[in-house]
Amino acid sequence: MVAECSVADGRCAAEAHPTAADVPAYTDKYFTRTRQIVERFGDIPVTYAVFMRRPVLYTARLALNWLKGVMAAKGAALTVEECFVEGDWVGAGEPMLYLTGSFVALTELETIFLQKIGAASVAAFAAYQMVSELPKTAFLAMDTRHCAGTEMAELMAYAASVGSKAAQDEVGAIGFVGNSTDATAHFFGQPGGLGTMPHALIGYAGSTVRAAEMFYETFPEVPLYVLVDYFGHEIADTLAVCERFPELARAGKLGIRLDTHGGRFIEGLDTQKSYAVLDKHAPDALRGYRSEVELRHLIGTGVSAAAIWHTREALNTHGFDKVKIIASSGFSGKKCSVMAVAHAPIDVIGTGSFLPDLWSETYATADIVAYDGVPKVKVGREFLLRTTA
Repeated sequence: MVAECSVADGRCAAEAHPTAADVPAYTDKYFTRTRQIVERFGDIPVTYAVFMRRPVLYTARLALNWLKGVMAAKGAALTVEECFVEGDWVGAGEPMLYLTGSFVALTELETIFLQKIGAASVAAFAAYQMVSELPKTAFLAMDTRHCAGTEMAELMAYAASVGSKAAQDEVGAIGFVGNSTDATAHFFGQPGGLGTMPHALIGYAGSTVRAAEMFYETFPEVPLYVLVDYFGHEIADTLAVCERFPELARAGKLGIRLDTHGGRFIEGLDTQKSYAVLDKHAPDALRGYRSEVELRHLIGTGVSAAAIWHTREALNTHGFDKVKIIASSGFSGKKCSVMAVAHAPIDVIGTGSFLPDLWSETYATADIVAYDGVPKVKVGREFLLRTTA
């Protein structure tokens, strides 16, 4: 069963807020003053072209649903001409869509519409990049804590689903299989959010094994994925959990999550030993030039490729070859590409890094390209004019 959104009319907050009555309080003041001027001197139909200054994946559904809802509430007609299908590649400066309607009705909606389409389209692009780098790895969207409120969380989750779908279609990727909250789980075809335990539960339980026991006693029907970095004993605690739950381990219903922060190596590794691990399991990853960032992802502190291979080797050596490895902590498109080079044996990646790294890249822009049916746009933006009037 697909989870429903929490607002009364079944729409997500990103589609339902702000309402038509709330728009003047949330839009740029110059748009409100423009509406008042046009109301005084005479309304005309206008056409807006919407574009972005960098390549993106077209991710407009939530923004358009909001816009159509507000225009309907105003009793104003709206014509939408989409230049792309959801999930399509859009080049820098290419018009994404054209919006035609009353100048009075549309002018105040520009600010909020651009908020909803820009960041989502960039995030979808980033999600596609990560998933494409590791097509055989499942991804879990865990970005919610890094979002600026519930509306952004919905936009980011939806963006992850759009980028994931594009990668599934183009390269056969597994992609994002779910996310961490119930409210947006429906974007991934899930009945609810996924995830097991935070570090706080390990601290409460007093040991990694005890936290696993508590979780399993409370949720015996849920696959058991256990954090193992709290005490800095990633390997010892991994093996202890496997020995405590051997039946789950043999059945492939047990997983361990590596979330070691970048301030230290995982248990049993240092720089020299990390080189040795990769030279054994993925020697090609160390051949040729590697940037400082790439080397850190390969043999550095935190959840490196060497750390993942080191953990996999320990599991396999002790007969726990079916236990899954879930990796988190700083996964971005660049880190995923390094993991691909190292053939890192990751079953699932938990990430919030499909969020835009450079917020200025998320700025969508809209320009009017026709007034009362007559093509006209400010100098320098002629590329937005439609080829046919």
